[in-house]
Amino acid sequence: MSIIEAIVLGVVQGLTEFIPVSSTAHLEIVPTLLGWGDPGAAFSAVIQVGTLLAALIYFAKDILRLIAGFFRGLASRRPLADTDSREAWLVIIGTIPIGILGLLLKKHIESTFRGLWVVSTMVIVPEPATRLWAIVAVVADWCLRRRR
Repeated sequence: MSIIEAIVLGVVQGLTEFIPVSSTAHLEIVPTLLGWGDPGAAFSAVIQVGTLLAALIYFAKDILRLIAGFFRGLASRRPLADTDSREAWLVIIGTIPIGILGLLLKKHIESTFRGLWVVSTMVIVPEPATRLWAIVAVVADWCLRRRR
């Protein structure tokens, strides 16, 4: 991969990671459209480390608050007693299923699921479901605010 290709894909990653489109799909689609070929799962993983680092820096205060809440809950033997502790546990619990799926589907993630047809279909098909869940989240937020 050339420096220009890496820069272009870095820009694509940066522009698409934090908006409601699949940055991973764009890392597959853009090189294909430009005739570069698949950059590979390893490149996709490495380029997303930059995004992870940016998110960790941006959310550092919140992450430290959750870590403190987690240990505070353990120390008091009441892990769900306060909001920070409870939220930390929910993040941990919510991470477990995707971690297990990632390990179980590792071979497919590195090969089958990287196919252009699979990626393109997954960009187009889930959109109605995504919109539905966005509406559900807005209604839930509205109900919660109203109850407070």
